[in-house]
Amino acid sequence: MPQIRLDKFISERTEYSRSQIKQLAAAGKILLNGQITRKTDVKTDPESDTVEVCGEVVRSEKYRYILLNKPAGYVSSTEEKDGPSVLGLVPPGMRTKGLFPAGRLDKDSLGALLITDDGELAHRILSPRSHIPKIYIVKLDRPFENNYINKFESGIVLADGEACLPALVRPVENSEKLAFIQLHEGKYHQVKRMFASVENHVEQLMRVSLGGLVLPEKLAFGECMGLLHKDVENLFETPDFDDFCAEFSGFFSAILINNQL
Repeated sequence: MPQIRLDKFISERTEYSRSQIKQLAAAGKILLNGQITRKTDVKTDPESDTVEVCGEVVRSEKYRYILLNKPAGYVSSTEEKDGPSVLGLVPPGMRTKGLFPAGRLDKDSLGALLITDDGELAHRILSPRSHIPKIYIVKLDRPFENNYINKFESGIVLADGEACLPALVRPVENSEKLAFIQLHEGKYHQVKRMFASVENHVEQLMRVSLGGLVLPEKLAFGECMGLLHKDVENLFETPDFDDFCAEFSGFFSAILINNQL
């Protein structure tokens, strides 16, 4: 990786502006390889140099990838017109300029949401060509019916006549009203509208997987974690749906039950 100016390096990886970086350097709050530097036009090697700002080490990677376990009541937007933005849940130490949610979850929905400042990755994820599989667990108003399996695999037609791609759906073991569903697209309120087409109602929805990236057991609602490059690559893997349901039925169903959803 070629060397770049120190102020550019910091600006691309934090929320600080160039003018703020210059002020911090003048105040002795920027360290380059453990030494105070008051010049911001010096060159740094992102792969070998260590840069600290106000006691915090600035990561070497240019882009930030964050997995959030979204709670209800937050909007998947950079704006707060319809409620508080999910960006407000990102801790200050993880924030950078240009962060945005790559994808959407309804305001009342829960679960896995990717937040990043990498527009190219977001385009890959959201592109119809990628067909990133997404798995949800839902709580239904009425008991799950086995005929849903064939209907969803054949491609549900929504109330407005819009056709959905084939989807996989399975009941959660030992539960009448919980089910997993896997989609390869993201129409508006799609999961809720699909179940409405078979005369059922989704009371609660939680996204538990993005591609091969599974929501971690220890990540509580409202918490987020930074992702490594290998984690990001997992987004483009397709898990075996039946194996996923067998492995995670107990864990994710317990979350909905324990939260009285």
